[in-house]
Amino acid sequence: MNHMSTCDDPCIWACLPWRYFKSWNDIRWGLAASNVCFTNKAATTFFSLGKILPCERFGRGPFQSGLDACIRILSPDDTIDPSHVLSSLDSVKPASLARNALSLFDTKYTPPILRYQTSWVHIFPEGYVCQLKPPHSNSMRFFRWGTARLILEPTVQPVIVPIFTDGFEKVKPEEIDMKTDYLTPNNFGAKITVNIGRAIDDNIISKFRQEWRDLCAKYPNLENPNDLSDELMFGKEARELRSRVCSFLREQVASLRLENGFPEEDPRFKDVNFWSRYTKSRGKSDPDVQFIGFNWAIKEYQKNVKIYDDRGNVIGERESERPEGL
Repeated sequence: MNHMSTCDDPCIWACLPWRYFKSWNDIRWGLAASNVCFTNKAATTFFSLGKILPCERFGRGPFQSGLDACIRILSPDDTIDPSHVLSSLDSVKPASLARNALSLFDTKYTPPILRYQTSWVHIFPEGYVCQLKPPHSNSMRFFRWGTARLILEPTVQPVIVPIFTDGFEKVKPEEIDMKTDYLTPNNFGAKITVNIGRAIDDNIISKFRQEWRDLCAKYPNLENPNDLSDELMFGKEARELRSRVCSFLREQVASLRLENGFPEEDPRFKDVNFWSRYTKSRGKSDPDVQFIGFNWAIKEYQKNVKIYDDRGNVIGERESERPEGL
C-alpha cells in the first residue's frame, strides 16, 4: 500500500466490517519505524500489543529481525523445518498439503504462538510517508527490497493484495506549523478512497519464487545451511531479482492509483537512483519535485538514527538536524 500520512494505519481498517476484528488471528501484523515507534518501553509495549514489529531504516537493509519475523509470520506453523526452509516451498496448496510438513505437536519444533490459520502482514513498501505538491500529488517512491523478501522467502507462497488510498493526506497533512495541530486530525469531512485490488496472479509470483529457489540451490551457505549465503544476501543476481519483484509490485499499486483518477506518475519516481540523488541533495537535484512538509528519507531530519555500513552493520549514531519544534 502507498504511504500518504501517519494515520494510514490503523485508520484504513475502519473500512472493514466488524466481523474482521472478532479474532486476534484476523488482525493484521505490520511494521513501523524503530526510531519513531520503539524508542522507549511504553511506546514499544503499545505498538507491540497492536501487532506491530520494528523496522530499522536509513541503511539497515533488508536483512533485519523485523523482516525475518514477518517471513516467519507468513510461513504456516506446520511447514517450519530447517531442512527445507531455504527451499521456499513452491506450493500454493493449503499448509496441510505442504511437502515435509510437521505436526504442530512434533517434539522437533514448538511454535512461539499456536495459530489456527496463516497470518496477514500489511506493509508500506516505500518506507516513508510521501506527500508531494502538485503536479505530483499522490505519487509514490520506489519500493524497498525488504518487500521482496516477504514474497520470495516464506515457506508457502503468500497471497498478495495491492491497496492504494487517497484522502488520508488531507486528514494528516505534513505541512503543519503548530505541533498541537500536527497531533490532531484535520479537514473533518474529507473524502477518503480505499482501493483494494484483486489478488496478484499466483503464476507470476510462483515464477519469481522459482527463480529464488534456483538461486538458493546455486549459492548455498555451506558453513550454515540454514542461513542465507553472502551471495543470496548481497550478490548481483539476488539483488536484481529483488529489484524486479519490487518493480512489479509497484506497478500493481500504481495501476490502482490510475483507477482512483490520478494522471500517470512521473517516470522518475519508480527509479531508486532518482530518489537517492534527490534525497542526498535535499531536493536540489530536481527542484520541480517539492514535498509537503519534509522529505523524511533525509536521515538528518529524524531522531534516534543509526549509521550503517554497506552490509547493514551499525557503525555509529547521527544527531538530528530537524527544524526546531518538530
